[in-house]
Amino acid sequence: MTHLAFGGASIDGGLYTRITWLARHTPHDLNTLITYGTDYGLALFAVLMLIGWWRARTRDAGAMATALATPVVVVTAFLVNDLAKTFFGEPRPCRTLHAVTIEVCPGPGDWSFPSNHSALVAAAAVALLLCDRQLGRIAVPAALLMAASRVWVGAHYPHDVAAGLIVGALVARGLTPLARRAAPAVDRIRATRLRPLVAAR
Repeated sequence: MTHLAFGGASIDGGLYTRITWLARHTPHDLNTLITYGTDYGLALFAVLMLIGWWRARTRDAGAMATALATPVVVVTAFLVNDLAKTFFGEPRPCRTLHAVTIEVCPGPGDWSFPSNHSALVAAAAVALLLCDRQLGRIAVPAALLMAASRVWVGAHYPHDVAAGLIVGALVARGLTPLARRAAPAVDRIRATRLRPLVAAR
């Protein structure tokens, strides 16, 4: 696919270099914790989605339909965001600015804008918030922290993660309410042997 070869260094390259400089001068143990969070933090959102499904078993069919749709919404947000990445073709800042980062710089062709991680966690957070407000209160700050960690480890410019958050949030805000239309299908499943999957009793 033809891309624009978007260059983001002029937008917030200076802020990026200040953040990565600070990261390099931060205690190793804290950086290790942040690195684990940015690499494996998506697992938290998977767990929250499982909890959302489990809790929805005691609620109406619309709530269960919304809970079941959450992973679909997240995957859709990833696909939309990844398509945008290919279109813009922004090189990673660690390559453009030759910055020393606490994580290994991704290879050429692994585009930066918008951030896939940020789109994924934003979609999950918004979908969870619409599905289960209590879980959303955990997911939203976790998503913001994970997005920030992508800049801290040197993988993205700040505008990359901001755009990813916007893409993920918009996709989730647009698609999640539509899931309630599948409530009749959930009611039909509740009348079959699969009832324990979608109802507590």
